Amino acid sequence: MIVGVLNQKGGVGKTTVAINMAASFAHLGEQVLLIDADPQGSAMAWSSTRESEPPFAIVGMAKPTLHRDLPRLAKDYDIVIIDGAPRVNDLGRSAILASDYVLIPVQPSPYDVWAAAETVQLIREAQVLKESLAAAFVVNRRIARTAIGRDAAEALAQFEDVPVLAAALNQRVVYAESAAKGLSVIEAAPTSEAAREIEALAREVLNARKRKAA
Repeated sequence: MIVGVLNQKGGVGKTTVAINMAASFAHLGEQVLLIDADPQGSAMAWSSTRESEPPFAIVGMAKPTLHRDLPRLAKDYDIVIIDGAPRVNDLGRSAILASDYVLIPVQPSPYDVWAAAETVQLIREAQVLKESLAAAFVVNRRIARTAIGRDAAEALAQFEDVPVLAAALNQRVVYAESAAKGLSVIEAAPTSEAAREIEALAREVLNARKRKAA
């Protein structure tokens, strides 16, 4: 299964979601490859700060031929995560075409909800060529004990063909603290609420894979 973590809007936490999902999948026993398809190379930079090898393989492939080049690499892994680039349409389209499932992180902000339409449109265009392509939103950086996360999910319901996942990620300091050490939250704080949130997200994505295979 190839999961693209994509949004045409920058600053929504794609790399954080991609890295931590990859680590969670690896913790669940999956063979995982993370593709850094962002020219900024944030995931590769994260990997370079580690004192040990990451629990998953990681490769930089920020090029518009990703959808043609990735299948050769993907065959050796259970799950491939693509950390996509913002505002680069050729790269974005290629990453979407390479994916079986597109996860769209959206912050609980009206700006993010408005910007989601652009990503959804790219996915719909790709579905013309790849009918099996599925997508879902994940609310990221939700502020706990406020209604704003629920409001964002309700606003995203306007995209009837792209569901909002039940798992959501709250705004937590541990995400930044672990990233600064080149760690995922499941490594830095395995019993934390953040680790539980990421695992819930990973399991929900895995369930989507099982439903697709059924």
